[in-house]
Amino acid sequence: MRLKFLALAAVLLIGTAFAVPSVLTEGSSLHRLLASSADREPVRLARSDDSLRQELRRDEAPRWDESDAAEPESKRIQIAEAESSDRIPSSAAEIKLSFAPLVKTTAPAVVNVYAARKVAARRSPFADDPFFGQFFGNRFDNPPRMEQSLGSGVIVDPSGLVVTNNHVVEDADEVKVAFADGREFDTKVVSKDATVDLAVLKIDGDGPFATIPIADSDDLQTGDLVLAIGNPFGIGQTVTNGIVSALARNHIGVNDFGFFIQTDAAINPGNSGGALIDMSGRLVGVNTAIFSRSGGSNGIGFAIPSNMVSTFVRAAENGGRYERPFIGADFAPVTADIAEALGLPRPTGALVRSVYPDGPAAKVGLKVGDVVMKADGKEVATPDALNYRFATRGIGQNVELAVLSADETEDLTLPLEQAPETPPRDERAIDGRNPFAGATVYNLSPRVAGEFQLPQDATGVVVAKVAPRSLAARFGLQPGDILLEVNGESVETTESLVAIAGEDYRGWQFDIERGGRRLTQVVR
Repeated sequence: MRLKFLALAAVLLIGTAFAVPSVLTEGSSLHRLLASSADREPVRLARSDDSLRQELRRDEAPRWDESDAAEPESKRIQIAEAESSDRIPSSAAEIKLSFAPLVKTTAPAVVNVYAARKVAARRSPFADDPFFGQFFGNRFDNPPRMEQSLGSGVIVDPSGLVVTNNHVVEDADEVKVAFADGREFDTKVVSKDATVDLAVLKIDGDGPFATIPIADSDDLQTGDLVLAIGNPFGIGQTVTNGIVSALARNHIGVNDFGFFIQTDAAINPGNSGGALIDMSGRLVGVNTAIFSRSGGSNGIGFAIPSNMVSTFVRAAENGGRYERPFIGADFAPVTADIAEALGLPRPTGALVRSVYPDGPAAKVGLKVGDVVMKADGKEVATPDALNYRFATRGIGQNVELAVLSADETEDLTLPLEQAPETPPRDERAIDGRNPFAGATVYNLSPRVAGEFQLPQDATGVVVAKVAPRSLAARFGLQPGDILLEVNGESVETTESLVAIAGEDYRGWQFDIERGGRRLTQVVR
């Protein structure tokens, strides 16, 4: 009985196996019923069912709903990267990313600057000897030699105005510019200033010349891409790239100007005066100096901001030389102790150290002990930053100051004026047999003090120039020294110094002020 039952079950199973495929064939009633149900309820697959998915995707129009399937974030990123890498580039820019179009536009406006100066050769010690002189005359005298310096420059006006560094053309007897295409032109020095280390040249040739537009350097940010174009080591025009490493660098030992752009674009000797440009092809700075112990680039270069360049060029175009505005006040940095005493969260600002009577600062109410926090809406971190704001605004303009005074902040409008020359400088050259022979001296005034970066309230007589190999040079006098006293007599004016120098003394003792220190020299 049990065997019959098992045999019947086996027959039923075998029949079902052959019957089901025929019932589910396409077009049958059961197939249509199941197909409509599948349309209404999509089949959901997990991410792990990869093999089944590949089989099912062989259908021409698969309908799989995977919205509820969890997909790891890393997996989605990998899929997106794969799709991006498989995409064919759609433009030339995507095929080749290059600075070449930018360089092609700006490089023609960067020139090489060649400056030549005549240097007197050292005389033979026998040249003035009465015995040898009567036989050989001037044969011991060597002819002067020509000394050359090399730098770069940027054309900023189609008429041929070129901006470069003052130290490139200083004391030059002849200055030429050369273009990358081989053209050379003589130039004339229109304006130069050692305190900001800038000079403007005028090309002696028919324009128009290619130029680089000047940008607003206040828009520059740390991390911005920049290109440096110049002629390093005289090998020819060279382009390097980098980023802006820092802004408002000061006390780098280059000159009196204290507001530099720092960049890691390779700058080497010969790049001085060259262009630092942004990614829009605009001039953001003039390359000036590098920090290096070997003479080569260490990735620390400095450029004068374009806003300072623009002010300097504007003064040259107006036919005058650049002058720093007269403020009528001296400033000192805010130390940590001063910041704590004033209740400032950090040491920042410019502390008013002295105020010149009847000057612009005194007229608007600026007082000793006040702290300037902002100038034209820009934060002032140091006195150098404040002086930079004054310098880039220029004479005849106003600067809006935010000043901390007596625990209160007040707004002042400070007019920028030309420094007065009172008393007149009364230039005099000292001669005779005295320690000052060979020196040229001026009466001190706010204008003269500004030229030599002295305190604006300084008075007396200042040494302006010292002739080489003169007695004044031998006794150590330097431009910027203030003569205070000679043989016990106070030096008030250049006239009084000439009178003192003309007297016959058996010995000399004089006091000078240099860098805020009083020095005494005794000559027997």
